[in-house]
Amino acid sequence: MRVLVVGAGAREHVLVDKISQNTSISVIYAAPGNAGISELAQCVDIAAEDIEGLADFATKKAIDLTVVGPEAPLVDGIVDLFYTRGIRVFGPDKQAARLEGSKSFAKKLMLDYGIPTAKGMAFSDHESTIEHIRDTVVPFVVKADGLAAGKGVTVCFDKETAKGVIQECFVDEKFGEAGKTVIIEEYLEGQEVTVMAFTDGETVLPMLPAQDHKPVFDQDKGPNTGGMGAYSPVPAISGDLYKEIVERFLKPTVDALRTEGVIYRGILYAGLILTKEGPKILEFNCRFGDPEAQVVLPLLKTDLMELILATTEGNLKDYKLKWWNKVAVSVVLASKGYPGAYKKGHEIKGLDAAGNLPDIKVYHAGTAKKDSRTVTSGGRVLNVVGFGDDHLSARFVAYEGIKQIEFEGMHYRTDIAEKAITVSSD
Repeated sequence: MRVLVVGAGAREHVLVDKISQNTSISVIYAAPGNAGISELAQCVDIAAEDIEGLADFATKKAIDLTVVGPEAPLVDGIVDLFYTRGIRVFGPDKQAARLEGSKSFAKKLMLDYGIPTAKGMAFSDHESTIEHIRDTVVPFVVKADGLAAGKGVTVCFDKETAKGVIQECFVDEKFGEAGKTVIIEEYLEGQEVTVMAFTDGETVLPMLPAQDHKPVFDQDKGPNTGGMGAYSPVPAISGDLYKEIVERFLKPTVDALRTEGVIYRGILYAGLILTKEGPKILEFNCRFGDPEAQVVLPLLKTDLMELILATTEGNLKDYKLKWWNKVAVSVVLASKGYPGAYKKGHEIKGLDAAGNLPDIKVYHAGTAKKDSRTVTSGGRVLNVVGFGDDHLSARFVAYEGIKQIEFEGMHYRTDIAEKAITVSSD
């Protein structure tokens, strides 16, 4: 079987790694891929957003299955385009991907079908938004409606901050089309967790929960990023709470979309917050989370390719997920300045030394090959994942791996998974 994986980050690296373990795979292409992915797949210079170019390539190379990693091509309709070309592809179509592509669409769906979420309202012009926040009690949250690479959400503890974000959306057009509508939402307190699931539009197969770390600095300080680390499983999610999340959030969302005439096939990502009143949805994504995939997928014992094919064929009812009895902790190594401006092209040293340590995986995010060297090419550069029998040991392994790696300006959080260790020891 000939497979194409779309994307260039650590999420796509773990996807390629897991897919390559299936014996039916004859060749894997990655578009555009990165330095780490190039060791497992043939990288092709086609951007993930170039859906026409990807369709042409898939046709030319007689690709049997395309797996889409990032959200942008899904929201732009890559699945619809591929189906018109007769190419099998894994992911939700354009209508279904609105669940991530439009926060106002997702909010309305949840409110209409009684899926617990934060109270919120959508606004499409600067003046009415400013008028609304005059009477809104802080803190509250301002969200850009569309895709903003994980950086379109701001918790506002004062109204000057809110006015600045609203100015960025409507006047400065910082987020382009994504910021032409904003959501003003109540602020919820609690731990944030992620539960992802495979779904073919009928059956929902939930994966192990994970917890991401969004802010760039320790103790959740600083601006939000695409994610600075993650761990799985999550001690804060008991067996009963896990069942509640599946029955009150994941399944009802798939059912609600089907009632609306939308068949959701692919990965449904539920970003939740565990409030005193119970769990509530913060956001839905239409693909594997990044960095959550890097800690969940390595623990998946069931063959990933079989699950992907069953999802596209509507046969998930015949499967049950099996997991390795391990804990995974991932720490993201980022470029100095991220999530703001940063420099590229710094040589990365120690990759082999880290990768050769036991119970370690190093997934590349923003890397490239330059001559015979591996260099930085993005804000998030590497994910170092440690595995252990518990969160403490997995975390120790991850940070031991990091000691082997260096590049100019390397930055990472030193407190990944501390919450899990605190909960486990209580």
